[in-house]
This record gives sequence, C-alpha cells and structure tokens, in this order.
Amino acid sequence: MIKAVIFDMDGVLIDTEKYLVKYWVQAGQEFGFDMQREHGLLIRSLAGKYAEPLLKELFGPEFDYYKVRQRRKALMEAQINKTGIEKKPFVDKTLTALRDMGIKVAVATATDEERAGRYLRQIGIYDMFDKVICVNMVENGKPQPDIYLYACEQIGETPETCVAVEDSPNGVLSAVRAGLRTIMVPDLTQPDSDTKKIIYASADHLGQIPDMIAEINAAEN
Repeated sequence: MIKAVIFDMDGVLIDTEKYLVKYWVQAGQEFGFDMQREHGLLIRSLAGKYAEPLLKELFGPEFDYYKVRQRRKALMEAQINKTGIEKKPFVDKTLTALRDMGIKVAVATATDEERAGRYLRQIGIYDMFDKVICVNMVENGKPQPDIYLYACEQIGETPETCVAVEDSPNGVLSAVRAGLRTIMVPDLTQPDSDTKKIIYASADHLGQIPDMIAEINAAEN
C-alpha cells in the first residue's frame, strides 16, 4: 500500500527548471564556455559534487563550476524577482486530493533549504507538506539515493510504501536507487530509453497522480 508521495520541486511543483537550464547556459557562455541547452539538461537535479567533474570533463579543467553557478543563481533570482514563482498545473488540486486520501506528502529537492522554503511559501503550499527535504540536509545529492531515504525516514515510512514524482533522469535515478516506485511527469524532456526501463509509470501532468495512487492501492489491497 502506498502511504506517501514524495515530490521533486523544480520542474514538478514549480515551473523553474526552464530557468535553471536557460541561465546555466547563459552563465557558462558569459565565462567563455560553449555551453548549450543539452548541457543544461544534463545537470538537472544533479548535485554539485557530481555536476562539477562532469562539466570539467566537458569543458576542461579551467571550468570554474562555483563561479558559473553563482552567476546562474544571480540571473535566476533576477528572473524570479520579475516574474515570480509559477506553479505547475494541478499542484493544489493534487496535494489536496492526496491529503484527503490520507496520503502523506513531502518534498525531496536538489535546491537548498533557504530557497526551497522561500519558493514554496511564495506560492502558498509549504504548509501542505509533512516534510520538505533539501539537498543540504544529506551527504550525497541526486542521483544518489540519500535524499529519498532521508525523506522516507523523516515521514516515518519505508521506501516500499512511498511513490516519488520526478521530472528528470537524475531525479528518477535517485528515487529508484532508494527503492521507491517512481512516476515521471516530464517537464523539459520525455523519458529516454534508459529512464523508461526503471520508472513505474509516466504521467502527462500532476493531476493524474491521485488516481494512479488509488489504482495502486486498490490493486494491492
């Protein structure tokens, strides 16, 4: 039986993944690196300790990951200050439906605690979650399983009784490695062949999640 649903944040609950990719590319190019959209897509939800060596491999040892990331953060903050945080479709409806079903809900995000809390409060959904788990709370970020294992522990459930909702391959890997059934709600890209092999299911939008959980529980009851 599924007792909890754990959501990624960027690209799943809030429509910020497009800005993360856009401004990684812009920041990289400002520092003289031929960074393209494909590179920004590669590092979605990827923890810094893994993104840094990957980008150095792609662009050379002179790639200053932390300087480029700092510039990306500044560009993205300027964007968000101008446009605000946009919710993904069906967020409130989905969270309300799950809570009405008696399902716990949590967040497991590659974003740090300060920004995650600020973003979720800005759109009025922070208090809907049982727990908000952020990358700085665990030793190893996505695609390692730490964040999902810690989220399960914090809400008092086992991975077998939890479903993860993710939008990117790195996030999917993290959840699957932790032992959660993982539903992908694609944002910027559709699941590739490797991702299709490991996800439990794919959904067109968040609004389908409550019915999917109900179907799992009906089948296993």
